[in-house]
Amino acid sequence: MAEAGKIDPVRRELIKNALISICDTMLVMIVRTARSTNIKNTMDFSAAMCDARGQMVAQGLSVPAHLGAIMPALKGCLDHFGDDIHDGDILCSNDPYAGCSHLNDIFMFRPVFMDGERVAVLCLIMHHTDLGGRVPGGNAADSGEIFQEGLIVPPSKICEAGKLNTTLLRIFESNTRMPERMMGDIYAQIAALNNAEKELKKFASGTGVGPLQRYMADLIDYTERLTRAKIAELPDGQTEFTDWNDDDGVSADPVKFHVTLTKRGDEFIVDFTGTSAQGKGALHTNYAFTASCTYAALRCVIEGDIPNNAGFYKPIKVIAPAGTFVNVQYPAALGARGQGGYRVRSTVLGALTKLLPHVGTACAGGSEFAIVFAGYRGEEKRPYLHLEFHNCSGQGGGPDRDGQDGGPYAIGNLANVPVELLEAENPVLVEQYAFIPDSAGAGKYRGSLGIARQYRILAEESTVNLRSDRHLHACWGIFDGKPGAMARSLVNPGTLREELTPSKFVRTMRRGEVFRGEMAASGGYGDPYARDPAAVLEDVRQEKVSLAHARDAYGVCIDPITMQVDVAATAACRAARA
Repeated sequence: MAEAGKIDPVRRELIKNALISICDTMLVMIVRTARSTNIKNTMDFSAAMCDARGQMVAQGLSVPAHLGAIMPALKGCLDHFGDDIHDGDILCSNDPYAGCSHLNDIFMFRPVFMDGERVAVLCLIMHHTDLGGRVPGGNAADSGEIFQEGLIVPPSKICEAGKLNTTLLRIFESNTRMPERMMGDIYAQIAALNNAEKELKKFASGTGVGPLQRYMADLIDYTERLTRAKIAELPDGQTEFTDWNDDDGVSADPVKFHVTLTKRGDEFIVDFTGTSAQGKGALHTNYAFTASCTYAALRCVIEGDIPNNAGFYKPIKVIAPAGTFVNVQYPAALGARGQGGYRVRSTVLGALTKLLPHVGTACAGGSEFAIVFAGYRGEEKRPYLHLEFHNCSGQGGGPDRDGQDGGPYAIGNLANVPVELLEAENPVLVEQYAFIPDSAGAGKYRGSLGIARQYRILAEESTVNLRSDRHLHACWGIFDGKPGAMARSLVNPGTLREELTPSKFVRTMRRGEVFRGEMAASGGYGDPYARDPAAVLEDVRQEKVSLAHARDAYGVCIDPITMQVDVAATAACRAARA
């Protein structure tokens, strides 16, 4: 048995896993009890546990981009309430200017008390489908200030001393287009926190409060030591990278994302100085979300059996000058901030790939595509609202493999919404959900294919809100790899009324009209003419690459009759280019 006050590594591992399991149990309960598709099916939520001071000590299976915002959001609540936090309270906020990310993400915190002492804080963040605002779903790219985006909830108590705050609940219910689903999700969030509190108390009664707090502090220190050791193994250096947003959601001017990445000893410094000033729309990010997306990107190279808690963040310094696109100031809108977050990710990963070419990849695909269909149907005017995210079409090519077609990457983890469910709950028909041939960025290791999603409106009319990008700036290739095909958005494709739309819009569509979104493909890694002809042939056989594209992009000639590589013609084609 370990001496009193000593840390037993085996016991630390058992306690770590127990705390993670409590977080995961919250998420399982949410999936089983929540009402909205975006939560129970897409799983746009995260769970974590913090110590009594507000330092994150454990997390569940979550959306990586949420987790760096948990501590700032909790700090906003702790700063506001100070000593006025008691057993049975549940704190609640969605205010980006009090540490949260955007209005749809409602953070709830359940402090856990034992023997009159606060020993931990349980945390749940969920993306709620609609909190009012000028556009259904609250994700319009062209909102000019936060007041247009819906209900702002400053640090509040949704439950006080075990008693629900019915006034705040009525305010929620009266400020959403989907009250039944909204309130179902709110109650699911409260119930999951309450159940987790019972589980944590049961566990703490076995370990003892003092030892549990000591091991919580040690877990954070242990993670910091592991993280610093892993960073120290990487080569020192400094590199810069620039990526672009097509626009800011309102004006036509492109937005520059610039990062200087410095790896020195056991630390990373990520400096966004040189990034464009904050724009007019709602695509930009606050500091908490920028830092969160940066941590998620760096986690791709800081690998190993390292716990995810506050210790991981300590060796990473994020500099984001106030008033830039990555650290906007009040009262800027932030509803579509997810798209800006993805550009933070791609910029940081670009710098990482230049610094660490043996582990980095080309730009992940996707147009940061989010779409909302909303309106009323039937004589009863029953509301419907479908919110769907397709943030990534797959990973870019890497130093030893192709991109994963249709796979998530870095800050996502959101699940696919099944077509059958979408059609059962909403007056929308999905006519196509498919890969786009010849779209992947060519390379020694190619990128992943773009994805098409095509919808037909079945309601009399529907408000359609699109947030996407990469219509003008492709997902970059690296080390002579080619960029992926850019995104496109069309209304009524293939008809006399076909219309190429901008990447972001809010418009009314009527019964029978069709929207088609083609999501950007990811970039390639390395010279395409160095690609193994057998790999090109396999892509042709799977109809991912056409015969013409195989020849033009890779210099690989394939006999259309035998479906075999013409070795002589291929050698001649590649030699001619050289």
